[in-house]
Amino acid sequence: MTELRGVGIGLGVAQGPVARMAEPAPAPSDAPSEISADEEKARVTDAVAAVARELEARGAQAGGAAQEVLEAQAMMAEDPTLADEIGTRLAQGKTGEFAVFDAFASFRDQLAAMGGYLGERAADLDDVAQRVIARLRGVAAPGVPDPGHPFVLVAKDLAPADTALLDLTKVLALVTTEGGPTSHTAILAREKSIVAIVGATSATALRDGETVIVDAAAGVVTTDPTADELERAQNRADARASAASAPITDGALADGTSIPLLANLGNPEGAADAVALGAEGVGLFRTEFLFLSSNQAPTVEQQREAYTKLLAAFPGKKVVVRVLDAGADKPLAFLNDAHEENPALGLRGIRALRASEDILREQLTALAEADAATDADLWVMAPMVATVEETNYFTALARDYGIKTAGVMVEVPSSALLADRILVDADFASIGTNDLTQYTLAADRLLGSVASFQDPWHPAVLRLIREVGDAGRANGKPVGICGEAAADPLLAVVLVGLGATSLSMAPTALADVRATLLQHTIAEARDIATAALAANSAASARSAAQQAATR
Repeated sequence: MTELRGVGIGLGVAQGPVARMAEPAPAPSDAPSEISADEEKARVTDAVAAVARELEARGAQAGGAAQEVLEAQAMMAEDPTLADEIGTRLAQGKTGEFAVFDAFASFRDQLAAMGGYLGERAADLDDVAQRVIARLRGVAAPGVPDPGHPFVLVAKDLAPADTALLDLTKVLALVTTEGGPTSHTAILAREKSIVAIVGATSATALRDGETVIVDAAAGVVTTDPTADELERAQNRADARASAASAPITDGALADGTSIPLLANLGNPEGAADAVALGAEGVGLFRTEFLFLSSNQAPTVEQQREAYTKLLAAFPGKKVVVRVLDAGADKPLAFLNDAHEENPALGLRGIRALRASEDILREQLTALAEADAATDADLWVMAPMVATVEETNYFTALARDYGIKTAGVMVEVPSSALLADRILVDADFASIGTNDLTQYTLAADRLLGSVASFQDPWHPAVLRLIREVGDAGRANGKPVGICGEAAADPLLAVVLVGLGATSLSMAPTALADVRATLLQHTIAEARDIATAALAANSAASARSAAQQAATR
């Protein structure tokens, strides 16, 4: 028996034979084309268009976050700059396959050097190029294997197009050797409730056909398990399935302390599923979906219609809406089209909105009108707030437009350290753990080379969260968590111990978090948090919390 360690996603456990993802196809040779450049161009144009339409179709079938990612990939495939680069190579007598490979590789290197959102897209370019080349060769596109029976999928990482349409009747679990807890693979695994472990570097040694146990709760892949170990794992899986089918209750600790469990949503269409999975409201509604698909800002009427649809799905419930968070990984030409060397530290979030205040004012108008037309309890927050002055600016403006509850997101260390002053004026704070981790550890959360630093278990991040929790208690103001950290069941207990009063996550994570909270009192949650805080690293903090939780 051997144990391979990584970062578990959720509490699931599964077992089965390994099936490895095929390695990428070999690079095309640089031999000259045997047909004319015009003929090659026609082949490439048809192949690119076919791949783009396939990605869009997969996105429409998958829905949710996967659809957004796949539609972005389709746009990349047909990017005019890439088409020009391919055309240049075809004019030099290259084959369509080599022209696509070389142009995409050149573009990929440029994006990777930029880092941030564009750096992350570089990896997606590899997948698009592979699909186009496969189409030109007349062979199947790279993708998930089909051994003819249920299997544990092992891969370096998964392209969004593959993760989006995994056959959950066949894929028992997912193990990747790369990626972190906030990678696309991890986020989509949570959304689809796939038992998954990411960043298990030693999994490269796993062989096709060997039986493994994938224990996401422990972050361990067990090879060559005994019959007893297989039986225990199956019993745990059965118990978890039984617990998931039990009647849904509101989030609470073992001593009855209420911890509302809310949903993170990216569009109103996800509301019904969130309610069915037990969401007690919405802790983060991202309004970007209205803006990212357009070359101009949506009208007040278009926004009001979308917000009204969302609020109507949660009568009497809290719905926290984040005003437009653009810039950095979500650039919008009509908001800020200036080139920035480091957009993650540039004009983004509330800074971008202040520079284009008419967009913010229109958004607040639409939200206030939607609030007046429904019975939900609307809370509105500003993204990327860094100072007390920005807090005062936003809350004053929101209240001018009739927003009754105005708050801020805590995503940068300065706002965490000033939380005691920020919460004097703000009605609430919501901690975005993804960005807070990024800025605390100076590690781009979308850059694979520093993915190991993007771990919200790091004691430096936990200390900052404690600062906000203490400030919330001192000011009598609620403090929510809406980053990916809230979906980690044990970390959710730690967050409550640090002062979080509500947790918001992907709806599919609600059941595991609900069950884990019920195992601990508030005093125990504080003890577990204290143990994690005393550690020196993310890994040791997680380990210390696990030990404290089982005492």
